[in-house]
Amino acid sequence: MHFNTYGGNGAALSAALVNATDFRPGPLAALLAEHEMLRTAMTPGQAAELREWARRLDPVFGEPAVAKQIALVNDLLEITAVKPFVSAHDGKEPHLHFSSLDGDIAARAKETTAGGLAMAICFSDGSRLGRCDREGCRTVYVDTSRNGRRRFCSLACANRVNVAAHRSRRRGVAGT
Repeated sequence: MHFNTYGGNGAALSAALVNATDFRPGPLAALLAEHEMLRTAMTPGQAAELREWARRLDPVFGEPAVAKQIALVNDLLEITAVKPFVSAHDGKEPHLHFSSLDGDIAARAKETTAGGLAMAICFSDGSRLGRCDREGCRTVYVDTSRNGRRRFCSLACANRVNVAAHRSRRRGVAGT
């Protein structure tokens, strides 16, 4: 599935924040820059604010009830209280911006992630915002696969589950 660039970046940034383990300003600024955020320098207070925001983003991923997922994202949108606008800067096609141009990095990241999750839900009924199916793995992802049937955060997790299932079947056959 292809989200427009801006909405897809917001959804991907949401997953990256939920999966982040280092919320110090430097590593967090680098993570934001990887997801095309500008002016990412931040204070320790802003980094702490984004850590808390990541906790608010987490339940959206893997939520099986679309109505609950919509309510969670609407709560996030209400907190950000941003007014989306259309832009066609730097030779790009017209696209939506969810973050104010003047806000600090924490505010802009919140606005971008809330807007990106909203777009992901609208384009896919929320089914593309997943959580890894491997027991013990809490990694979240945005499923951009063609068929929308992704179940694992990575090939490594998928392989672990498949190898374990294969070994279990072989033990079952050998034990009969």
